Amino acid sequence: MIYKKKIKIIGVVTPGGDAPGMNTAIRAVVRTAIFNGLKVYGIERGWQGLIEGKIRDLELQSVGGIINRGGTMLHTHRCPEFKQKEVRKKAFEKLQAFNIQGMVVIGGDGSLNASHALSREFGIPIINIPASIDNDIYGTDYSIGFDTAVNTAMEAIDKIRDTATSHERVFVIEVMGRNNGFIALDVGLVAGAEAIIIPEVPFNIDAIGQKLRYGQQRGKSSFIVVVAEGAGRAQDIAKQLQKRTKLDVRVSILGHIQRGGAPTALSREAACKLGARAVQLLMEGKKELMVGLISDKIIETPVEEVLRRKKQIDMAAYKLANMLAS
Repeated sequence: MIYKKKIKIIGVVTPGGDAPGMNTAIRAVVRTAIFNGLKVYGIERGWQGLIEGKIRDLELQSVGGIINRGGTMLHTHRCPEFKQKEVRKKAFEKLQAFNIQGMVVIGGDGSLNASHALSREFGIPIINIPASIDNDIYGTDYSIGFDTAVNTAMEAIDKIRDTATSHERVFVIEVMGRNNGFIALDVGLVAGAEAIIIPEVPFNIDAIGQKLRYGQQRGKSSFIVVVAEGAGRAQDIAKQLQKRTKLDVRVSILGHIQRGGAPTALSREAACKLGARAVQLLMEGKKELMVGLISDKIIETPVEEVLRRKKQIDMAAYKLANMLAS
């Protein structure tokens, strides 16, 4: 089925992992749609909820008081079976049952892949909004939630630095990032970490140990090593550093604290702008696009291109962090 009529009814969904600012994006989608005379349905619990028909009306009051709340009011749920075409067909039939003519999908790379398949197979217009604390999505400088995650990790590391200084310790701090080091790099830079370990750059534990010993000789009383979870286990790295340096090395794994909390101003601003633009694009008859922010300007990138290309780590920032921590 190919949609050619002017869109009057849309749905919004937040599949996959949650990210601070998703609620802000939902609010922007709903209020922009209603302002322009559209009806909006909220699809609860991601693709799983769509398959099960967990779909409800969203009105202005439905999104009141959520701009500052982390997580997603629509909830989310992993749905690996959505990779099967027959399952996507069931999802499409639910959209037809509610006469949903277009969708805004707020999520990460898994959501992009799923929405691309759904749109390609059944012709439903979909606009994607990048929301992921990992910030690994091509076509945008930062995805919704990334800045909040970095600030959360930075605040935690600042507190850890206090106790590290008091006890003259090394802390190896593990942050999220299974496949990339975007969070580790940004938070390591702004928190003044002595070393940053990320999957994109091979690391030499002996060189890091030498750097810490040199810092100790210069009178430094605390050391922070930030490691992305995908680059190695914090406990293993800590053991190796303690063996090489004879310093007191401790471990702190920040974990899911990075996913929660009120979104920062930057995450909210991105969510407001991208949520509103996504609705406008559906009204213009556009589909198969992802909206993003590059140099603070909203841009639209074909989803096929987003999925085909890989976002690269900022090596200039990595070199800068190393220089400033010397």
